[in-house]
Amino acid sequence: MKLVTKMSAAASLLLCGAVFAQSPAGLWKTIDDSTGKERSTVRITETGGVFSGKIEKLLAPDAKQDAKCDQCTDARKDQPIIGMTIIRNVKKNDDQFDGGDILDPNNGKVYKVRMKLSDGGKKLEVRGYVGTPMLGRSQNWVRVE
Repeated sequence: MKLVTKMSAAASLLLCGAVFAQSPAGLWKTIDDSTGKERSTVRITETGGVFSGKIEKLLAPDAKQDAKCDQCTDARKDQPIIGMTIIRNVKKNDDQFDGGDILDPNNGKVYKVRMKLSDGGKKLEVRGYVGTPMLGRSQNWVRVE
Protein backbone atom coordinates (compact mmCIF):
# COMPACT_ATOMS: atom_id res chain seq x y z
CA MET A 1 0.00 0.00 0.00
CA LYS A 2 2.85 2.39 0.80
CA LEU A 3 4.32 1.85 -2.67
CA VAL A 4 1.04 2.78 -4.36
CA THR A 5 0.78 5.94 -2.24
CA LYS A 6 4.35 6.97 -3.09
CA MET A 7 3.77 6.30 -6.79
CA SER A 8 0.57 8.36 -6.73
CA ALA A 9 2.36 11.24 -5.01
CA ALA A 10 5.20 11.11 -7.54
CA ALA A 11 2.76 11.08 -10.46
CA SER A 12 0.90 14.06 -8.99
CA LEU A 13 4.14 16.03 -8.63
CA LEU A 14 5.11 15.27 -12.23
CA LEU A 15 1.69 16.32 -13.48
CA CYS A 16 1.80 19.57 -11.50
CA GLY A 17 5.28 20.28 -12.84
CA ALA A 18 4.12 19.71 -16.42
CA VAL A 19 1.15 22.06 -15.99
CA PHE A 20 3.37 24.64 -14.25
CA ALA A 21 5.88 24.48 -17.11
CA GLN A 22 3.20 25.17 -19.74
CA SER A 23 2.13 28.53 -18.32
CA PRO A 24 4.00 31.80 -17.87
CA ALA A 25 1.96 32.48 -14.72
CA GLY A 26 4.25 33.02 -11.74
CA LEU A 27 7.01 35.29 -10.50
CA TRP A 28 9.85 36.15 -12.90
CA LYS A 29 13.18 37.90 -12.51
CA THR A 30 13.76 40.22 -15.47
CA ILE A 31 17.25 40.35 -16.94
CA ASP A 32 18.37 43.42 -18.90
CA ASP A 33 19.20 42.34 -22.47
CA SER A 34 22.04 44.86 -22.85
CA THR A 35 23.77 44.55 -19.45
CA GLY A 36 22.76 41.05 -18.34
CA LYS A 37 21.87 42.44 -14.90
CA GLU A 38 18.73 41.76 -12.86
CA ARG A 39 16.25 44.63 -13.15
CA SER A 40 13.00 43.65 -11.45
CA THR A 41 10.55 40.93 -10.55
CA VAL A 42 7.31 40.66 -12.50
CA ARG A 43 4.32 38.58 -11.43
CA ILE A 44 2.38 37.18 -14.38
CA THR A 45 -1.19 36.11 -13.65
CA GLU A 46 -3.87 34.46 -15.77
CA THR A 47 -7.56 35.31 -15.66
CA GLY A 48 -9.96 33.65 -18.10
CA GLY A 49 -7.14 32.69 -20.48
CA VAL A 50 -5.67 36.21 -20.55
CA PHE A 51 -2.23 36.88 -19.04
CA SER A 52 -1.02 40.12 -17.49
CA GLY A 53 2.09 41.06 -15.56
CA LYS A 54 2.84 43.58 -12.80
CA ILE A 55 6.18 44.77 -11.48
CA GLU A 56 6.55 43.65 -7.86
CA LYS A 57 10.05 44.81 -7.03
CA LEU A 58 12.94 46.76 -8.56
CA LEU A 59 16.23 44.89 -8.13
CA ALA A 60 18.88 47.19 -9.60
CA PRO A 61 21.01 48.68 -6.78
CA ASP A 62 20.55 52.18 -8.20
CA ALA A 63 16.78 51.83 -8.73
CA LYS A 64 14.53 54.34 -6.98
CA GLN A 65 11.86 52.30 -5.23
CA ASP A 66 9.40 55.21 -5.51
CA ALA A 67 10.08 55.80 -9.24
CA LYS A 68 7.16 56.84 -11.43
CA CYS A 69 6.67 56.32 -15.15
CA ASP A 70 7.20 59.92 -16.23
CA GLN A 71 7.81 58.84 -19.85
CA CYS A 72 4.50 56.95 -20.17
CA THR A 73 1.92 58.48 -22.50
CA ASP A 74 -1.18 56.51 -21.48
CA ALA A 75 -3.07 56.17 -18.18
CA ARG A 76 0.14 54.91 -16.53
CA LYS A 77 1.80 58.35 -16.84
CA ASP A 78 3.30 59.47 -13.52
CA GLN A 79 2.10 56.27 -11.81
CA PRO A 80 4.44 54.27 -9.51
CA ILE A 81 6.46 51.65 -11.40
CA ILE A 82 6.16 49.17 -8.54
CA GLY A 83 2.67 47.67 -8.90
CA MET A 84 2.37 48.81 -12.52
CA THR A 85 0.86 46.45 -15.09
CA ILE A 86 3.42 46.21 -17.88
CA ILE A 87 2.07 43.12 -19.71
CA ARG A 88 -1.55 43.18 -20.91
CA ASN A 89 -3.96 41.04 -22.95
CA VAL A 90 -1.61 38.14 -23.75
CA LYS A 91 -3.18 34.81 -24.78
CA LYS A 92 -1.85 31.32 -25.44
CA ASN A 93 -1.23 30.68 -29.14
CA ASP A 94 0.13 27.15 -29.76
CA ASP A 95 3.51 26.99 -27.99
CA GLN A 96 3.80 30.72 -27.36
CA PHE A 97 1.86 33.56 -25.78
CA ASP A 98 1.08 36.73 -27.73
CA GLY A 99 -1.59 39.18 -28.89
CA GLY A 100 -1.00 41.69 -26.14
CA ASP A 101 1.47 44.41 -25.32
CA ILE A 102 4.34 45.22 -22.99
CA LEU A 103 5.41 48.55 -21.56
CA ASP A 104 9.04 49.55 -21.12
CA PRO A 105 8.75 51.86 -18.09
CA ASN A 106 12.24 53.23 -18.75
CA ASN A 107 11.13 54.98 -21.94
CA GLY A 108 7.31 54.81 -21.70
CA LYS A 109 6.98 52.97 -25.00
CA VAL A 110 4.42 50.21 -25.53
CA TYR A 111 5.33 47.29 -27.80
CA LYS A 112 3.55 44.21 -29.07
CA VAL A 113 4.73 41.20 -27.08
CA ARG A 114 5.44 37.54 -27.72
CA MET A 115 6.49 35.21 -24.89
CA LYS A 116 7.79 31.67 -25.11
CA LEU A 117 8.72 29.27 -22.32
CA SER A 118 11.97 27.32 -22.43
CA ASP A 119 14.13 25.12 -20.22
CA GLY A 120 11.12 23.20 -18.92
CA GLY A 121 9.29 26.39 -17.94
CA LYS A 122 12.22 27.84 -15.96
CA LYS A 123 12.92 30.58 -18.51
CA LEU A 124 10.69 32.92 -20.46
CA GLU A 125 11.79 34.63 -23.66
CA VAL A 126 9.97 37.95 -23.79
CA ARG A 127 10.12 39.75 -27.14
CA GLY A 128 8.84 43.29 -27.52
CA TYR A 129 8.44 44.54 -31.08
CA VAL A 130 6.87 47.03 -33.46
CA GLY A 131 5.04 45.63 -36.48
CA THR A 132 6.70 42.24 -36.85
CA PRO A 133 8.66 40.20 -34.28
CA MET A 134 11.76 40.58 -36.47
CA LEU A 135 11.78 44.28 -35.53
CA GLY A 136 12.26 44.05 -31.78
CA ARG A 137 14.39 42.88 -28.94
CA SER A 138 14.24 39.98 -26.50
CA GLN A 139 14.92 39.45 -22.84
CA ASN A 140 15.24 36.10 -21.11
CA TRP A 141 13.50 36.10 -17.76
CA VAL A 142 14.14 33.50 -15.04
CA ARG A 143 11.34 31.92 -13.02
CA VAL A 144 11.49 32.67 -9.30
CA GLU A 145 8.32 30.74 -8.37
